[in-house]
Amino acid sequence: MYNPKSLKAEEFISHEEVLETLKFADENKDDLKLVDEIIDKAREKKGLTHREASVLLACDHPEKNEEIFSLAKEIKDDFYGNRIVLFAPLYLSNYCVNGCVYCPYHRQNKKIPRKKMTQDEIKREVIALMDMGHKRLALESGEDPVNNPIEYILESIDTIYSIKHKNGEIRRVNVNIAATSVENYRRLKEAGIGTYILFQETYHKESYEKLHPTGPKHNYAYHTEAMDRAMQGGIDDVGLGVLFGLENYRYEFAALLMHAEHLEAVYGVGPHTVSVPRIRPADDIDPTAFDNAISDDILAKLVACIRVAVPYTGIIVSTRETKETRERLLNLGVSQISGGSKTSVGGYCDSEAEDENTAQFDVYDTRSLDEVVKWLMELGYVPSFCTACYREGRTGDRFMSLCKSGQIQNCCHPNAIMTLKEYLEDYAAPETRAVGEDLILKELENIPSPKVRGIVEENLIKISQGMRDFRF
Repeated sequence: MYNPKSLKAEEFISHEEVLETLKFADENKDDLKLVDEIIDKAREKKGLTHREASVLLACDHPEKNEEIFSLAKEIKDDFYGNRIVLFAPLYLSNYCVNGCVYCPYHRQNKKIPRKKMTQDEIKREVIALMDMGHKRLALESGEDPVNNPIEYILESIDTIYSIKHKNGEIRRVNVNIAATSVENYRRLKEAGIGTYILFQETYHKESYEKLHPTGPKHNYAYHTEAMDRAMQGGIDDVGLGVLFGLENYRYEFAALLMHAEHLEAVYGVGPHTVSVPRIRPADDIDPTAFDNAISDDILAKLVACIRVAVPYTGIIVSTRETKETRERLLNLGVSQISGGSKTSVGGYCDSEAEDENTAQFDVYDTRSLDEVVKWLMELGYVPSFCTACYREGRTGDRFMSLCKSGQIQNCCHPNAIMTLKEYLEDYAAPETRAVGEDLILKELENIPSPKVRGIVEENLIKISQGMRDFRF
């Protein structure tokens, strides 16, 4: 029985409800009167139910798709403006005890070199990331209670936060590690993490168990209920995601929205972020072996429909995608991207790590962070390295209340400008800096409050004089 307020995975992600939703969408996708009503509701920018959004996803009328795409961009601009948050993944270890058939870290893979970074190696990696200009990391690790216990993750977080290098520091560590206990989530919260991210991979229980034949990740309920335990442990910013290509994308979309509805119903706040990765080649992994691959057009429709259905969430697209695909998705609701990423253990300061093939997946956008920053600015976006909301306690329902009221831009836009200025002063190539200085002048004019504009201008001068860490 479907019950969004239940704490049991098979009730808040009801297989029967997903199938009924897909049937409803198929029966109504050509009912243009209903489609128009759903689009009109989405224009209120308060979100859609999983059934309503599934109708939009199933509808393949070109003129309606254009309406959905246009609305997705409008909603993203209203809530997040033209800011794009930048981050980088940091892989600590590829030791793993699971048997996930789509991941090269699976235990049966005897070809891939296994590596776990020491704290000194982590310091070198973090300094390399700081030298690029990064302020926000997403910590990644395989699941292995012997090699990668929670104590190792916590020690690594402490190491990362302790490093001060020139004008650089990592101001926020988001964490993407295996499902764990309420107590361990509490310890992660106390360590000062930002968002806890965990990809469901697939919400289809039967497929999930086949794709995870061995290891602790085989337990569908424990994995799917992880966000509940994270919330109970005090982590109020959580990030959802599925690995598109493992199951039917429409099934995953409906279930993903049901998960978001569950979090909203039980904890009063939905997902802080939603990620949309597609399966990619990697050592020992051939994506053509999976018959649910999605095209670029379908990925674009998914992103747009997520944006109109869950208007307040951040949508993340990584370097799994090409420059061209990322540029298209930025126009449909994406608000966070990675840049200059390495998916191997130790890959930022050790070129041999790439040659050893310890990467979790192939990177399709191999540009440097500076190239990505310049590209974003030339497209009219403001690259943001801001982490002030975490440091000022604007998380969970406090962030969402500001976002839903539109007030978050009064914090985020000024901070984006100031952190961009930091980047331009400390890390940018001359050509990038020239583009950025012109952009900052234009963005200052878009700050409606003379008082706020004056404060930002004062801080920009201080940043150019070597002072740092201004935030609203």
